[in-house]
Amino acid sequence: MNIKRSLSLSALALLSACTTQHPAPTLRYSLPDQASQPEAASGNTAKSGWAFQRQAVAAANPLATDAGHQVLRAGGSALDAAIAVQMVLGLVEPQSSGIGGGAFLLHFDGQKVTAHDGRETAPAGARGDMFMEQGKPLPFADAVQSGQSVGVPGLVRMLEAAHRQHGRLPWAQLLQPAITLAEQGFRVSPRLQTLLQADPHLKKDPLALRFFYNAQGQAWPVGHLLRNPEYAHVLRRIAAEGSRALHEGPVAQAMVTRTAQAPRPGNLSLQDLANYQPRQREALCFDHTALAKAYRICGFPPPSSGQIAMGQILGMLGHTQSPGLDLTGGQPSPEWLHRYAEASRLAFADRAQFVADPDFVRAPADDWRSLLAPTYLRERSQLMGTQAMKAPKAGQPGGQTTSFAPMPAQTEYGTSHISVVDAQGRAVAMTSTIEAAFGARRMVTTDPSRPGGFLLNNQLTDFSLTPTDAQGRPIANRVEPGKRPRSSMSPTLVFDKATGQLLMSGGSPGGALIIHYTAKLLTGTLHWGLNAQQAIDLPNFGSLGGPILLEAQRFDKATVEALKARGHEVVQIDMTSGLQAIERTPQGWFGGADPRREGVVMGD
Repeated sequence: MNIKRSLSLSALALLSACTTQHPAPTLRYSLPDQASQPEAASGNTAKSGWAFQRQAVAAANPLATDAGHQVLRAGGSALDAAIAVQMVLGLVEPQSSGIGGGAFLLHFDGQKVTAHDGRETAPAGARGDMFMEQGKPLPFADAVQSGQSVGVPGLVRMLEAAHRQHGRLPWAQLLQPAITLAEQGFRVSPRLQTLLQADPHLKKDPLALRFFYNAQGQAWPVGHLLRNPEYAHVLRRIAAEGSRALHEGPVAQAMVTRTAQAPRPGNLSLQDLANYQPRQREALCFDHTALAKAYRICGFPPPSSGQIAMGQILGMLGHTQSPGLDLTGGQPSPEWLHRYAEASRLAFADRAQFVADPDFVRAPADDWRSLLAPTYLRERSQLMGTQAMKAPKAGQPGGQTTSFAPMPAQTEYGTSHISVVDAQGRAVAMTSTIEAAFGARRMVTTDPSRPGGFLLNNQLTDFSLTPTDAQGRPIANRVEPGKRPRSSMSPTLVFDKATGQLLMSGGSPGGALIIHYTAKLLTGTLHWGLNAQQAIDLPNFGSLGGPILLEAQRFDKATVEALKARGHEVVQIDMTSGLQAIERTPQGWFGGADPRREGVVMGD
């Protein structure tokens, strides 16, 4: 996907001259003030947003954001900053992402958007029925807490490949912030402490119990200085040897050993780790008009389902008439929520039917864009009426049918999001994950006498636990050796269609609800004229194909009753999004971070 250059040739020549006249930039990381703690994770902490002129970085923890900010100030690229941020997140936010997991990364170099796929893969020994027992799927929690749930990690190898193309600072320097923090210690944040204390399973792992909890089995308190010398040791090896240090040798052997242990040992092998290769894919982009302005919205193609689902929802809403105001009293109106839920049900029916790893499953009509075709979305939108529809079926994009069965509804968790824009006009939107909180609850160490380590993912539970339906028809997103599980991660870049100018980088964690959180960001900023922080602050909502989900205690009784009157089952739940976004303004950039989590934005 090509975007017009916003820099003139003379500006590019000047930039090139400046690059050749000055020595290569160097990062000299300095430890931030450890007394400065992230905001409380319980409840809602108001944030007003942050304004900058030249560059900015947004991430889920202040220590991670600071590391990326220092990289930008040292002359690093947006990609350099994202690498530093991610390595720190693996230390301070281990429940969400890390080197034992994977990621989707969108990169804009000023002209072109590229999609770097670091999604985990199923081991060569994986079987379609590996999560079945006596003809029934395992309980989801049992599937998660098993060696069988561990996919081949892809994060580090993908970042390494992206760095070869887009990096400016040396690879080893980008790991130094995380190494320093791991060795000298970081303060346990409120969110980490809350999740550690609430998790009933992590303590079952002896290494995790020893590291995250005190002698009485209680999570370390907020503010406790936690050092992770094993993580520092592994990162030093990766800094010196690249991804080989993770995918071969002692670290790889430690991952294989942990995966092979009970309960339900997996079959991850040294060969699986050595053979892993990231994919570079074509970004999936669609045009969208809001408030008489044309946008180009770019996201990740399959195995992500997020960009397709968001494009379908926004497209179908564009083909229906709003009976009144969409936003009233600081919350979406009942009429708009009804239309949104109906569009979501149709999109999620297509998602369950069609979306899986494109290396294993053909797109409808041999083109994933068939699911976003305006004619197709117009036809689908005609199914939306004044009352809630019941269990809609997938459509026939391109007029074609499929032999696959729809995937049953299944829980999804996890992730963290990073957005960066640098002073040279480059940008990153990256969402990373180990799936459930604390992944498979298996900690890896190369030396049991050295505290700490990193957690393995449980990403294979993003596959359908059941490989076929009752009639024996295969499910597109079933387990197969070497396959990448379907994901909802939705890193997003928004452009002015007419000029090609980058307007926003954004995304969120949240399992399947990532789709709705990110769609809310786009709707709030593009359609309702809100700034990024105001859009992030809006109440959350969505539907995964069944009931309409509303963020608890954020919608008034009249809204709930109006939805019920239209035939909706309404479920009010905690919807802890973690949106981060950086948007262009006339003065430069404005960043927003979700008040429901600990993220902040920093820049210059």
